[in-house]
Amino acid sequence: MIFVTVGTTDFDALVEEMDRIAPRLGEEVVAQIGRGRYEPRNLRWFRSAPSLEPYYRQADVIVSHGGLGTVVEVASMGKPLVALSNPDRYDRHQDDLLGHMERQGHLIWCKRLADLESDLRRARSMAFRPYTVPPTRIHEVIRDYLARVAAGARRGDSQGAA
Repeated sequence: MIFVTVGTTDFDALVEEMDRIAPRLGEEVVAQIGRGRYEPRNLRWFRSAPSLEPYYRQADVIVSHGGLGTVVEVASMGKPLVALSNPDRYDRHQDDLLGHMERQGHLIWCKRLADLESDLRRARSMAFRPYTVPPTRIHEVIRDYLARVAAGARRGDSQGAA
């Protein structure tokens, strides 16, 4: 099964393209279409669900918008993932994310809808590296900063935060 997700917004161009190519793919396609206006005719679809994890687990390949939450959740599973930037977003931040994740071997970044069918086929023959959240020290940096601010306030030092 191929599972398609557009997140909580809309990405009608992706849904329409999947609907167009679904009959040629030779397997079931299920799509979560969010608030999109386009309602597919050649695949099963729904707008939202409490969790998409059961669909991710059941899918052989996942096609996704470039949202951080979805990309990280799916890439953490090591599942074949083809992701596209949603051009309707106010900036191109999804391009940065998808480019980085592709270079790391976590997904295929489909840059053009016209390439979606070939990228889906390519995803089946690739091995993907599961994404693991990198270690973080931000909590230590914040704790140390707050300790310096508090120490400066106790001394009456207005530069304790510097």
